[in-house]
Amino acid sequence: MFEGTLRLFLIWLAAALLMVPASMAMAQNADGIANLKLPDISSYASPKSGTSLALSGGGAITLSAQLTDKGADITRGIVWRVFKPEATSDGKLPMVASAHGGTAVFQLEPGSYLVHASYGRAGATKRITVGKDAKRESLVLDAGGLKLDAVLSGGVRIPPKKLRFSIYEGTAEANGDRALIIPDVEPNSVVRLNAGVYHVVSTYGAVNAVIRSDIRVEAGKLTEATVEHRAAEMTMKLVRETGGEAIADTSWSLLNESGDPIKEAVGAFASMVLAEGQYTIIAKNRDRIYQKDFTVVAGQNQEIEVLATEASAIDPEEGAD
Repeated sequence: MFEGTLRLFLIWLAAALLMVPASMAMAQNADGIANLKLPDISSYASPKSGTSLALSGGGAITLSAQLTDKGADITRGIVWRVFKPEATSDGKLPMVASAHGGTAVFQLEPGSYLVHASYGRAGATKRITVGKDAKRESLVLDAGGLKLDAVLSGGVRIPPKKLRFSIYEGTAEANGDRALIIPDVEPNSVVRLNAGVYHVVSTYGAVNAVIRSDIRVEAGKLTEATVEHRAAEMTMKLVRETGGEAIADTSWSLLNESGDPIKEAVGAFASMVLAEGQYTIIAKNRDRIYQKDFTVVAGQNQEIEVLATEASAIDPEEGAD
C-alpha cells in the first residue's frame, strides 16, 4: 500500500516539474517579454547565481516613474524590467526581475543593473546601483498622451469602423520613409508616447481618402487632435433605366482624373469612400462595357447610376486599354 502511494506521488511530482517551464513561458509571453524593443535585448538569459536575484538576501530597491520631472508617480500601467548590464555569450542581457503596475519594490543582490520602464509606447531606461541598504530610484518618462479623431466637412462625424490612424516617427529617413510606430489606431483611443513630434496618417475608407499631419506630444499632457477629411462615400450601380434595379455580376474599375486605375470591385453594387475630385467609373457586364464620369463633393454621399445603354457603352478594345 505504502509503495503504491509513493509511486503515485513520484509520478505526480514528475508531471508537476514538467509543467513549470511551460507555465513560465506563458507568463513571459503575457508579460510581453518576447516583444521587448530595447537595443540588443530580444529576450533574457538565466541568472548566473544559483538563486533568483530578485529573491536573494540583497538590498531592497523601490522603483517609481513619472511623466515629467516634477510630476506625480504613475500608479498603474507600467511594465518594469530589470537586466544585468553584461550581455551573455549570445549577446542578450539577462533579465532578472519584472513587475506590472505602479511603484514596484525589488529585492536584488548588490551590483549594477539596467532598469526599463514602459508605459504604453513610452519608455525610459536607467542604470542603477544596488547596495545592501534599501534605496529608491525614479525614472522620468518625459511622456504624454495622444488622442486622435477625424470629421468630414462641417463637422460631420465619421463612422469609427471606417476610420483608422497610423503613427510614424516625426523625422523622415534619407530615402523619405518614416519608421512606423503604431498601426491601425482606433479613433478616440489614448496612445501613450514619449514627448516629441509624430507624423500621423488618417485613413477614411480603403481607397484614397488620406490626411497626413505632424502632431507634437507634450510631456504630462493629453494632446487631442482632430483632422478634417474632404471625402464622401459613393455607391455605384449598373441599371437599365434611371432608378432601376442594380444588375448583378458586374465588374467595376475606378479611374482617377489622370486616368489611372485606383480601385476594382465585383458585384451589383460598388461602395467606396473617395477623396473629393473627378473620377470615371467603368462597369463591365458580360461582353458589354459602360462608363460614366462623376464628381465627388466633400461630405456629400451619393449613389451613382451607370446606364446600360448604347449612349454610355464604350468599345471593348478601348476599355481594355
